[in-house]
Amino acid sequence: MCGIVGIINIDGKPEINRSLLNDMNQAQVHRGPDEGNLYVEAGVGLGHRRLSIIDLSTGQQPLANEDGSVIVTYNGEIYNFNELREQLLTHGHQFKTHSDTEVIVHAWEQWGEACVTHFRGMFAFCVWDRNQQTAFIARDRLGIKPIYYAELTNQQFIFASELKALKIHPQLNKELDPCAIEEYFTLGYIPEPRSIYKQVKKLEPGHSLLISLKDKGDIKLKQYWDLEFDESIKGTEQEISEQLIEQLKEATKIRMVSEVPIGAFLSGGVDSSAIVAMMANLSDKPVNTCAIGFDHQAYDESKYARQVAKQYKTQHFQEQVNSNDFQLIDQLIDFYDEPYADSSALPTYQVCKLARKNVTVALSGDGGDENLAGYRRQRLHMNEEKVRGMLPYSARKPIFGTLGAIYPKMDWAPQFLRAKTTFQALGRHSAEAYMHSVAISSIEERQQLFSSKLKQQLQGYQAVEVFKQHAKNCTSDSPLSLIQYLDFKTYLTGDILTKVDRASMANSLEVRVPILDHKLVEWIAKLSPTLKLKGSEGKYIFKKSLEPYLSDDILYRKKMGFSVPLSSWFRNELREDIRKIVLSDEMLETGLFEQRTLKTMLDQHQSGKKELSPQLWSLMMFSKFLQKN
Repeated sequence: MCGIVGIINIDGKPEINRSLLNDMNQAQVHRGPDEGNLYVEAGVGLGHRRLSIIDLSTGQQPLANEDGSVIVTYNGEIYNFNELREQLLTHGHQFKTHSDTEVIVHAWEQWGEACVTHFRGMFAFCVWDRNQQTAFIARDRLGIKPIYYAELTNQQFIFASELKALKIHPQLNKELDPCAIEEYFTLGYIPEPRSIYKQVKKLEPGHSLLISLKDKGDIKLKQYWDLEFDESIKGTEQEISEQLIEQLKEATKIRMVSEVPIGAFLSGGVDSSAIVAMMANLSDKPVNTCAIGFDHQAYDESKYARQVAKQYKTQHFQEQVNSNDFQLIDQLIDFYDEPYADSSALPTYQVCKLARKNVTVALSGDGGDENLAGYRRQRLHMNEEKVRGMLPYSARKPIFGTLGAIYPKMDWAPQFLRAKTTFQALGRHSAEAYMHSVAISSIEERQQLFSSKLKQQLQGYQAVEVFKQHAKNCTSDSPLSLIQYLDFKTYLTGDILTKVDRASMANSLEVRVPILDHKLVEWIAKLSPTLKLKGSEGKYIFKKSLEPYLSDDILYRKKMGFSVPLSSWFRNELREDIRKIVLSDEMLETGLFEQRTLKTMLDQHQSGKKELSPQLWSLMMFSKFLQKN
């Protein structure tokens, strides 16, 4: 796994500041501590930091074709590269390495922009074609690997794996995007394509960019892949279960190719345990497994991880983490570069750190909940959908909207149980209602939190527009498929995969995700929604298929998640710290927030009157971002 950077003069000027390019490249040294190289020619500069995984001796980048006219800098893994290599050899292409990187170069020569449709894996790359005077930038279908880019006023186009590399460029405008702020305080992350800065964008999953210098720097954004739900796969539960296991085994097998030590995360949950079970059945040697335990029982699943490790005789590495270890909090902004409010980033970093002591590559179970409807909020949403389905929207909105306005709000209860908010949800469209379910703060709360200055900048914009726009592209009429599609487009990429990429790369660890193999994802999308969520059982067919491999207390126990005790921290150990950070000079001087609201939120949470730990954590992370911006 690696880090990539680039500078392209879209006005055709030949000068590239090599020193600046090197500084940008070095900012991502953690992504590739093994090697770092630059390629510079007139008007184009590419950089690469390498974490050596495959073809350790000859896989250096940026890498060129035979005559040096096509250059690539690339972050990721192409799992079908051997198959593609043989195919390209038959077309007359010559290879000088055994790396997957060189496959990209020749695939571009053979298929042009369509090369991405041939790749199976996770990737973000830039190909420079001197003869065509074209730069082609692409990101994998699910957004496993990141890429940021910006068009600067000095007619330069810059890109990088992480935002920190772009921030080094002196021409980058760091003006905050008010719409990104609204999205952040709604979701806890900033979904693609926005970043916290107006000038910087994230390339969306399944998209590519073509920059033509012959056409005066014309930039074309294109979507080459999308997820479609069609329920076309039929069969008995037994038949589908057997097919699912075969698909999962194959997706796992191709991710076990490595020239460095490989292992797996093992939380003791369904998804990670499934991956370990597949790996154990595919390997002649004991699988390396890594887990962390917490000293707080409510957050500790380590006994289940040990159970699976014992069953499959893995070489199990486990460490106990102090649930009141706050040392990492200050480092989170260094890892994520922009406001990011998923507190499970803390234990994720810790398990990556443990894994890196023993392996260079780790397989994870990420993607199971999105693929197979494993989230509690999805079940609750589907219960609401049953009520919404009884009445047309024209009738629901006035009835439930009125009830939501007059019913006393139960602030002591979790958001999804509050009578007022439940009534309001029943009066909404499905996408809007699901936004309500996943949001860490309500519209009303943000209206109180944001200053008149910020509200004026927003001009009425609300984060729900992100969901509404994505919902328009969903191909299914199924309410469950719709919210799965929304999770794939927002939460999976913006939160889960971002968390894992930054936490793993901060430890120079490559993480591979078999359940997000695009062929497996496409296959699961063709299953009936009733096989994913059956009654109150999420991941129904997945769990059924795994019954020969895992015990019922792994498959059917209550989902715990990967979290930290924020609520207790802010009332006890971090009581004074959270007040200082949320009410810091940096926060107040922005003029973005109502100071009275900030104080009220702190008082209400710390007195026990309200549970506002997610909102306070998001404010804390925003304040720390401002301190380092």
